[in-house]
Amino acid sequence: MKTLKPRLRVLDLVLLCLCLAVTVFLSLRIYSSPEKPRFVLRGRNGRWVYPLDRAENALVEVEGPLGVTTVQLSGGRARILSSPCPNQSCIAAGAIHDSGQWIACLPNGVFVGVESSGGATRDIDAAAW
Repeated sequence: MKTLKPRLRVLDLVLLCLCLAVTVFLSLRIYSSPEKPRFVLRGRNGRWVYPLDRAENALVEVEGPLGVTTVQLSGGRARILSSPCPNQSCIAAGAIHDSGQWIACLPNGVFVGVESSGGATRDIDAAAW
């Protein structure tokens, strides 16, 4: 019985090099230089974006159907200070600071979240936003 010797041809090498180049490029693109996080606030009248590193000692009033929800941005963290909702669970949630974290005042329709500057958040469920 005749055995065949495996040989790499020129096109095989080109394809292998192309696959390696694409793998290296995508790895560098995904894992290098993380995007800067930012605070995103959403309410009845729109959406507001604040860079995490520049949001120092700011009080933001976000209007909802029940009234005004006050959000404090301080020390790279965001928390809801006051809200007209009946159960106040959004206030009890505390402060957020990591990408993918969020607080919502559902009765008042106010959302506060931390996302990467590219707009995509890796840790958050898409249904929440």
